[in-house]
Amino acid sequence: MFTYATKGTCSRTIVFDVDNENKLHSVRFIGGCGGNLQGIAKLVEGKDIDEIETLLTGIRCRNNTSCPDQLAKAIGEYKASRNG
Repeated sequence: MFTYATKGTCSRTIVFDVDNENKLHSVRFIGGCGGNLQGIAKLVEGKDIDEIETLLTGIRCRNNTSCPDQLAKAIGEYKASRNG
């Protein structure tokens, strides 16, 4: 499980797994709007992390970010940690 502390959103933390084919699994948002975040988690389940990062980057709500944007940032941090 990878854990990411969000910044500027109602959700506080995002946790997820990535398989050996770079597919996203078991996405969970801690805090925030439960229904919307459960929907996002279901929509990204099994999708390629690069595709999801590109798709969600730059979606804005308040504080110049959003929960989807934070998921994209979490994926970026995951990829950086894997390459570091």
